[in-house]
Amino acid sequence: MSKATIPVKKKKKPKNYYFTQTTENAIIRYNKSDDPRLRNKIYNDHINYAFDKLAENIIHTFKFYYFDVPPSTVKLDVVSFLVMNMHKFQEGKGKAFSYFSIVAKNYLILHNNGNYKKYKIHDKIERLDFKRNISSEASAMEGDEVNTEFVIQMVEYWDNNLTNIFQKPRDIKIADSVIELFRRKESIDNFNKKALYILIREMTGYTTQHITRVVNVMKKYHTHLFRSYLNSNQIDTRDTGSFLFEE
Repeated sequence: MSKATIPVKKKKKPKNYYFTQTTENAIIRYNKSDDPRLRNKIYNDHINYAFDKLAENIIHTFKFYYFDVPPSTVKLDVVSFLVMNMHKFQEGKGKAFSYFSIVAKNYLILHNNGNYKKYKIHDKIERLDFKRNISSEASAMEGDEVNTEFVIQMVEYWDNNLTNIFQKPRDIKIADSVIELFRRKESIDNFNKKALYILIREMTGYTTQHITRVVNVMKKYHTHLFRSYLNSNQIDTRDTGSFLFEE
């Protein structure tokens, strides 16, 4: 007789035990109270630990490491920002965990990238001090000027033509979010592609599949617009309608 095989139990993935429904209920009670002492007790007993762990996890998960201060200070800054925005959370409009995760990530994206840019500039200066190439430095500066002016004109083009190229409300919202990132270029142009997709997904609420479809259409226009800019140093930003045919 063959021996009966004993089924192996799969280990369950750890659940989020630090930010629970109890935490959300406490945030709702905190926002409804006008008593400073009661709010302080609610925060210390039910919210502080959850905010602290949320900030810590997001910093390490998305690798927000470009800061001039220790990680503990960054975490405190994030928690302070969450507290400042606690009154904006509305009961019944989504989960508190999702809302405050987005608030924390957006705060870190803006501040992380500003510091990353300064870090890269400092790094370039250090390398140029040892082996300086005036010609390449001048070309890089000219390239930055070209890119900046192109982005200004490109954003103006999309502002005038967005609803000509995209008709579905979903596509318009996604495309407008992409353009908004270009408007905030100084803060986010060094951030990685995956994080930008996450940010657009959180701004719109749509899936990566829908975002990719819209971005692919916008890429076709980007190529045409940039070629036009290189030829004449100018983009026709008027309400010109769609000049490409979608497949």
